[in-house]
Amino acid sequence: MLKISNTVTLDENEVDISAIRAQGSGGQKVNKVSAAIHLRFDIAASSLPEYYKEKLLSLKGKRITKEGIIVIKSQQHRSQEQNRDEALERLMELVKSVNVVQKKRVPTKPTKGSVNRRLNSKKKHSSKKQLRGKVERE
Repeated sequence: MLKISNTVTLDENEVDISAIRAQGSGGQKVNKVSAAIHLRFDIAASSLPEYYKEKLLSLKGKRITKEGIIVIKSQQHRSQEQNRDEALERLMELVKSVNVVQKKRVPTKPTKGSVNRRLNSKKKHSSKKQLRGKVERE
């Protein structure tokens, strides 16, 4: 069982985990050992509450397919167990992230002093540029 929050848990049977060969430069046993993990999680068929499902399906990115399946590949570690744990951790973080409500931004107004300083610096810069103009001869 993966604990998402106090009330929401995820059964590990709903997560499809398969071992694959890792990409990248090799070493000993590179063609023999399948240490990378390929995790697939079907959002629609899961036991998550509807709120989580809707939020996950509305996410954009390359991790979620058009069919609503989350695909996570982990190949950081040499050990298959460490890669498996990392992939599950990343899945939990993704599911937890949809429950976080973004704070509404309150637009602020610049102070009179900052507006005056900005305008004065623009005037100084403008006058400096004006002095660099061509000199007219009589």
